Amino acid sequence: MEHSIALVDDHHLMRSGLATMINGLGGYRVTIEAGHGRELIHALMGKKAPDIAIVDLNMPVMDGYATLEWLRANGPGIRTLALTFDATDEALIRAVRSGARGFLLKNIRPPVLRTALDSLIETGFFYSDGAQETIQLNPHQPSSQERKREEILKQMTPREMEFLLHVCSDSEPTYEDIAQEMGVHRRTLDGFRIGLFEKFHIRSKTGLVLFAMRWGFIK
Repeated sequence: MEHSIALVDDHHLMRSGLATMINGLGGYRVTIEAGHGRELIHALMGKKAPDIAIVDLNMPVMDGYATLEWLRANGPGIRTLALTFDATDEALIRAVRSGARGFLLKNIRPPVLRTALDSLIETGFFYSDGAQETIQLNPHQPSSQERKREEILKQMTPREMEFLLHVCSDSEPTYEDIAQEMGVHRRTLDGFRIGLFEKFHIRSKTGLVLFAMRWGFIK
């Protein structure tokens, strides 16, 4: 039986070389290639889900962490491997928290890749001894991203957060609409807006939405 694999990496040459390596192992076939998470989501529409998704962590548009989270929520039957040049403990922990079931370095050799894929199919997981130790020793260690998010939250007042979430609403309300919804005068609302602009170096309403998306306040 041949297992299908989705390969997500923004570097074409790296992706092509890894696909050739996988296809040469026997028993595995790359059936989907994508340059980032959004391309993968589009490629999966109307197709049978692959058995495995190998996802580069550092990609534009929709990075590997966000892609792993999407796969965990929307493709729970797909076994995922995180792929990166970055072998830090923080990258590993963040990848696992995002849903990765294994972790591969980009300089991986064919025998190790074969072991990883076989282990993922047979047990659902693949971690090297060093990676396993890192996970066990740091189960609750926050990543730098998580620490930064906590710092940002401490700088925001509850009303500023409420204002930010209104700005990000799908109904695209005007500032006047938001002021009415929050029961405040427009000048008070401007105070919330200016406060966020100055604290986080934001310049526009669009910037507020991107800021909220970047730090996970909205999806």
